[in-house]
Amino acid sequence: MKRVLLVLIFLLASAMTLQAQTPFYQGKTIRIIVGNLPGDAYDLWARIFAQHMGKYIPGNPNFIVQNMTGAGGVVAANYVYSVAKPDGLTLATFGPSMYFDQLARRPEVKFDWSKYTWLGTPEQTEFILIMRTDGPYQTIEDVRKATQPPKCGATGTSTSGYYMPKFLDDGLGIKFNIVAGYPGGGEIDLGIERGELHCRNLTISTYFAREPFLTWHKKGFVRPILQTGKKRDPLVPDVPSIYELMDQYKTPEATRRVANVLLAPAVFGRPLVGTPGIPPDRVKMLRDAYHRSLKDPALLEDLKKRRWTVDAIGGEELAKLAKEVVSQPPDVVERMMKLLGG
Repeated sequence: MKRVLLVLIFLLASAMTLQAQTPFYQGKTIRIIVGNLPGDAYDLWARIFAQHMGKYIPGNPNFIVQNMTGAGGVVAANYVYSVAKPDGLTLATFGPSMYFDQLARRPEVKFDWSKYTWLGTPEQTEFILIMRTDGPYQTIEDVRKATQPPKCGATGTSTSGYYMPKFLDDGLGIKFNIVAGYPGGGEIDLGIERGELHCRNLTISTYFAREPFLTWHKKGFVRPILQTGKKRDPLVPDVPSIYELMDQYKTPEATRRVANVLLAPAVFGRPLVGTPGIPPDRVKMLRDAYHRSLKDPALLEDLKKRRWTVDAIGGEELAKLAKEVVSQPPDVVERMMKLLGG
């Protein structure tokens, strides 16, 4: 009897030792939830990471990408925050300005931006406002003087297509007619081509790397008329920045504070996050794999073909910024709510 008991103890100890030595991610699959349509830049970045990250995670897990659109990304953000298990098997990417909806206290928001597990962003994404060239709006000054504001397309209120024109309207008196509710960027582009829209906001990197913008720019169908960086981007050196406009119009300090919150999405870029509460050891593995993959020669070759570059920021820095942007004084929050229609 004692011999049988000793054998059982030995077998149990061996099984526990084997389990302890087996990497958690071995034989498992990591999902990346994308709050945007297939083919969008966020979707493409997710698929790049899905292709390359696994080799840098102990256990070499598989990756799959799942698009979960709706409400400008809120559906995906809510799912990852409150439904997905905090086991490190569900990651997500969605628009970097989702916290606007949280600050505006929209009832559909079920997440806290500061509590996601931040892995990093591969790039910072300053924006430009592009305008069809066949209309009366050749410069941002033309828009300011126009009696009929141009129509700009947007998907949701937390996207740059909505909040940038909205801030220019409410903060600087440059009026736009914002047409929200488009399913994705591709539909906005079609709206511009059909003539139902005049303008849209997008990242500088996307404008100079993808169709239809390459062709549009080459043929002079559209032109950039405003950018968001504190310094003019070398790719658009003749385009004024929003900070220059604020200096020109002597914008009050309170409005500038709102602008700082509005422009922080450029730092968040195209973030990859995990659910809240992932065990610390898995967070470290995921963050390490994320940044190691950004140095992978195959990934860099893929980016070269797309005319994309890496301008990465780590998860620790983004986590700190996430806490800062949602910890605003009441007057800034009130301005944000008014700006976003809250």
